[in-house]
Amino acid sequence: MEISLVIPLFNEEAVIPELIGRTLKSLQIITGDFEIILVDDGSSDHSLELLMDHRKTDNRIKILQLSRNFGHPAAYTAGMGQAKGDFVGIMDGDLQDPPELFSEMYALLSENKADVVYGKRIQKMNFKGRSFLTHWFHKCFQKISGLEDIENVGNFSMMNRTALNAMLAFSEKTRYLPGIRRFIGFKQEFVEYEREARQAGQSKMKLGQLISLSSDAIFSFSKAPIRICLYIGIMGVLVFFLAGLYTLIAKIAGFAIPGWSSTLLSIYFLGSIQLTFLGVLGEYIYRIHKESQKRPLFLIKAYYS
Repeated sequence: MEISLVIPLFNEEAVIPELIGRTLKSLQIITGDFEIILVDDGSSDHSLELLMDHRKTDNRIKILQLSRNFGHPAAYTAGMGQAKGDFVGIMDGDLQDPPELFSEMYALLSENKADVVYGKRIQKMNFKGRSFLTHWFHKCFQKISGLEDIENVGNFSMMNRTALNAMLAFSEKTRYLPGIRRFIGFKQEFVEYEREARQAGQSKMKLGQLISLSSDAIFSFSKAPIRICLYIGIMGVLVFFLAGLYTLIAKIAGFAIPGWSSTLLSIYFLGSIQLTFLGVLGEYIYRIHKESQKRPLFLIKAYYS
């Protein structure tokens, strides 16, 4: 098998016809020896029925059905594990990433100019809602993670078999695929593109899920949260050492102002810092707990190959 393309889907019945049409056309330009692995991540609409209908007309379409919704990273991992191609591409199912770019990615890989080629979005600054938050998350994540060229980068990519095997070697449950892809090293290149608007339907990623994904990325690839807590703690100790010194001098000199305000403010300040630190530690402990449970990342209900 020359190329495998992995696409996770969750309630995407509105976009499936165009998605399959464009991906088939894009891959046929490169080679006739390919497979498209469509991962049904627990859809509750008619997505699976539509996928099965398309599979009847082209046996290069494979369908991997998970037992429930396990989330994007798990669905990608499940599909990548089934891929047989020498080169494996991954993309979201909403067609915001153009499958036509796979020919350019494949050219760089087949000429041994890269082991991994990923799509890098030409980001136009948008001060509205989700785009603004995404833009600043990528900026901050690149700074605190120590990973290079991670800004404005998503899952959209293609890699050779060696790089794929390296990514599949990661067993962690909390996964941020762009971070893992960058972490494995190898020779990596990118192609720039303007991200398109969603072709149909609505985004399945709610704001809360995006925040959760962002926190997973930060806690998985950075010690910044715990380091910030340490710095704030040290600053707090210094501030209250100076405050205590001032209070002692004021008592001795006889100009201390009686009252409970300063005491209460100190208690509230210290209490809030301690609760914040416990919350950050809790995030790390929760992730340790998830890893120690050793639950499967996903469960496959059926694979129509």
